[in-house]
Amino acid sequence: MSSRTPSPPPTRSERLARSPVVRRGGQWWLVTGSESILAKDPTFTSALDRFADAMTAADQTVADLHSQQDDPPTPRPGRRR
Repeated sequence: MSSRTPSPPPTRSERLARSPVVRRGGQWWLVTGSESILAKDPTFTSALDRFADAMTAADQTVADLHSQQDDPPTPRPGRRR
């Protein structure tokens, strides 16, 4: 089931990846041209939650890798040339 409600356009930080799905106030919305549809199906919203968590973890991993590349290499003891 879903309900239709006019809503303001989402900000980029709320959008899930590059999809038409947005989380606002803990609820998932499917955004179409001029309106938004509230997603109420628990199976669907649970899948969206898992995907959002996976995207957050992936973004963090990439950020960690970038910061490691910015750090100077740590010399290893016993390996000199």
